[in-house]
Amino acid sequence: MEPEEDSFVQLPCPSGPGTGSLALAREHVRQEIEHCKELCSALEQDHVELQVATGALEQRTRELRKYRERLDENFKQQKYLIREEEIRLQMLLPTLPEKKMAFKGLVTNKDENKLILTPLVHYALPGGSALITFEKAEVAQRIIEAKEHTVDLSCGEELKELDQCRVRVQAAPVDVLLPSALEIRLTQSSRSIILSDLPRLDIPEEALMDKLEIFFSKTRNGGGEVESTELLDNSGQAVLTFADNGVAELLIERGRIQVPLGKQTYELKISPCMSGEVSNLQLQASRCPRTVLLSGIPDVLSEEPMRDTLEIHFQKPSRGGGEVDSLGYVPAGRHGVAVFTEDAE
Repeated sequence: MEPEEDSFVQLPCPSGPGTGSLALAREHVRQEIEHCKELCSALEQDHVELQVATGALEQRTRELRKYRERLDENFKQQKYLIREEEIRLQMLLPTLPEKKMAFKGLVTNKDENKLILTPLVHYALPGGSALITFEKAEVAQRIIEAKEHTVDLSCGEELKELDQCRVRVQAAPVDVLLPSALEIRLTQSSRSIILSDLPRLDIPEEALMDKLEIFFSKTRNGGGEVESTELLDNSGQAVLTFADNGVAELLIERGRIQVPLGKQTYELKISPCMSGEVSNLQLQASRCPRTVLLSGIPDVLSEEPMRDTLEIHFQKPSRGGGEVDSLGYVPAGRHGVAVFTEDAE
């Protein structure tokens, strides 16, 4: 049998007869058990608190992840809008110098020329926006000054689960870039002429061009080999380009020429052909007086119902609106381009 000092639990041995020492040992064991219970309870409480903190941390992590995703999406959207604006400016700036234009001016002894330039302005529209043009500029100004508008949506089939639905949209002015100064360097072509006063004949345009090419390709008519012909739209004019230099100059000196076309002979005017190159172009911001940009339109209705709803809302005088001339709407997730032209007087 093992000695007493090697036992696992040692209890104080009674030093003498009686049960006093044994009772003290039992009380000591009971206190140790109670102390262990308290430690276990504290550990369980710490475990519960740790689980709660872990859950809160995981929830916060998910919220931050969603917030980062929204930031990434907003960044992509802003990057896309900036790119759209760059494209719009590129569409405006480079096309003006390269655009073919027919100049009609009154030439006097003072060598004065009149030139009218009508640009087409392209304006990028992001998704969830609309352009609305009113018949009166003061109506557009009132809408812009209000900045934010609450629009009641009609409760049709698409919103039948709601008794009433309202959306808030923001109104802002529309600024575009227009030419403020334009310098054009004109150069006379050495091989081309312009024929004016062309008659309106009951024959196809190709047949008319063929007759002109045949006539002016003959040297006895003062012409030469014709390289190309072009009929200017709705102007009664045509451009003829010869293969050799010198032919155009001699014809221009004549000024007018009799040309048989069909059963009759017509007197045509011969003018030099001028080509223009933009040497200086300056732009300035210009505000559209009758047009308003509406943004922040949610994707709750299809395209046609939303367009009708916006038009109905903004044409009511009780809401600061007025008669609507036109309205273009681009749903969320899409993009469009609006083209501005000069108002017809």
